[in-house]
Parts: sequence; structure tokens; C-alpha cells
Amino acid sequence: MENGLMHIYHGNGKGKTTAAVGLAVRAAGAGMSVMFAQFMKNGKSSELDVLRGIEKIEVNVVENIYGFTWNMTDADRQELKAKNDSAVSSLLPAVETGQYRLLVLDEIVSAYQCGLADKEQVLSLIKLCRGRTELVLTGRNPPDELLEQADYSTEMKCVRHPYEKGINARPGIEL
Repeated sequence: MENGLMHIYHGNGKGKTTAAVGLAVRAAGAGMSVMFAQFMKNGKSSELDVLRGIEKIEVNVVENIYGFTWNMTDADRQELKAKNDSAVSSLLPAVETGQYRLLVLDEIVSAYQCGLADKEQVLSLIKLCRGRTELVLTGRNPPDELLEQADYSTEMKCVRHPYEKGINARPGIEL
């Protein structure tokens, strides 16, 4: 098997995290060790409980307690960036030692794009994974410097969504 390919699940449609969760479960089912690292969310997504119950999957959530980026103060942004940078930094030794066969960085694209993750550090992690660790990035609007490195690029396109009718996110479906 060719190791260390890169996937990007992106777009403004529903399903980016769901696709990443599905791949994590598939990999664990095949006996692969998985790190599912989540950024920019509050850590309360229902899929995390299931992932934590799977022996081959480790979950690390950098909780965003600050809400949407446009509501964050400068201090909030600095604090969240420091947490995100620490999480990315902590993954480097694990990739170097081959601890994980699959590394999912859920919503890292958003952190990268919003300046809430050190771009050079993220790019270093991507480079380190190449040929060693299968890597999944999710998030909206990935820049060309990420898309050009992807072996898989899957865009989720929103055609219709219940939010447009005023229906909020529902546990087990969107949460």
C-alpha cells in the first residue's frame, strides 16, 4: 500500500467531518492506528463519543470556547491560536515515530485560513506526513498551497440545507 497520501474534504456543503469520520472508522477497522484531531469546534459533536469508543482511534479536541471567528476578541484569537499551535506541534513527534497510520485534522483548513494556526508549522506537518502517514484535512476554502499538495480533493457543495428554512443544527444529524 502506498502510504502518506493527502486528502482534503472542503467546500460549503455538509459532510466534510462526516467523510473524515468514515475514513477514520474504516482505517481502524483495518487495524490502522488513527489520530482524529479536531480544531475550531466546541468538542461536543456526537461523532466524537463514538470515535473515543474505538480502540484504534485516539481523539484530541482543541476546544473553541470563543464562538465564531467574527465574534472573537484579539485576546480570544491569540489564545485559540496558541492552543491550535500546541496541538499541531504535539503531532510532529508522533508522525516522526510512525505512531499513527492515519492523521485527521478536522477543520484545520479553517484555522489555517483565519490565522488561527501557524501556517509554516501546518505545512511542516503536511510535509512530514508525506510518504509516512495518511493525512486528512477538512474545512472550507482551502488555499491553493494546500490544494496543490492534495492527492484527493473532494468538494462538498451545498445545494439545499434546512438552515435556509430556519431549522437549526440537530443532535445526531448536524451535531
